[in-house]
Amino acid sequence: MKNKLTELLKNKPQNLLNIFYTAGYPQLEDTTTLLTALENAKVDLVEIGIPFSDPLADGPTIQESSKIALENGMSIEKLFSQLENNTPKVPVLLMGYLNPVMQYGLEAFCKRCQEVGVDGLIVPDLPMYIYQTEFKEVFEKYNISNIFLVTPQTSEKRIREIDDNSNGFIYAVSSASTTGSKTDFSAAADYLGKLKDMELKTPILTGFNIKNQQNFNDACKYVNGAIIGSEFIRQITDVEDISKAATNFVASIK
Repeated sequence: MKNKLTELLKNKPQNLLNIFYTAGYPQLEDTTTLLTALENAKVDLVEIGIPFSDPLADGPTIQESSKIALENGMSIEKLFSQLENNTPKVPVLLMGYLNPVMQYGLEAFCKRCQEVGVDGLIVPDLPMYIYQTEFKEVFEKYNISNIFLVTPQTSEKRIREIDDNSNGFIYAVSSASTTGSKTDFSAAADYLGKLKDMELKTPILTGFNIKNQQNFNDACKYVNGAIIGSEFIRQITDVEDISKAATNFVASIK
């Protein structure tokens, strides 16, 4: 089975828009409603968060959506069954933490990802050494891309190592803070410029603090695209029609 993510990234396209939302939020069955709306709105790829009780890298907006999703009854199994009935047309990434993946069983998890059309995984707390020794072989067996994160604190040596071990894109976090913080995006420009100057083999997408078209366009001057999560979740919270809200938001960015 083809990996839609690697197909998309093959020619290092520009201005890629990746939208993140939490599975099972605002309502349990909204996972696929949002996926369909985003596909119809022509986003380039979609990142779905697996709700977790202790999401370290997430800011308050995503933490709150995670909490509500868990209260709604969201689980990994439920997410897989939702995706199974709505095979994604765009590349889909799952973002989750190591603990739930290991509890599910690494091989079983990757096998289910392949069966339901998931192309890549972002596991922020997965150490490189564990990936290389335990995960890589299993990911490759099921044609799953692993996405590493880099921050302004990541050394050049480490970034080069990540570049050598990447088969999707590199997720450049624009600050060491959590997602959705109020920091002005322009603070990230120096860092993204340095990444651009490194001329890495792997495409780069940046996330954290991308809120509007201006931020998106600024980011795309340096990297291949951007990820919007917290702001998107704010836009679909307490609205009558989440599909319409999702469509309007994407139209406001691209």
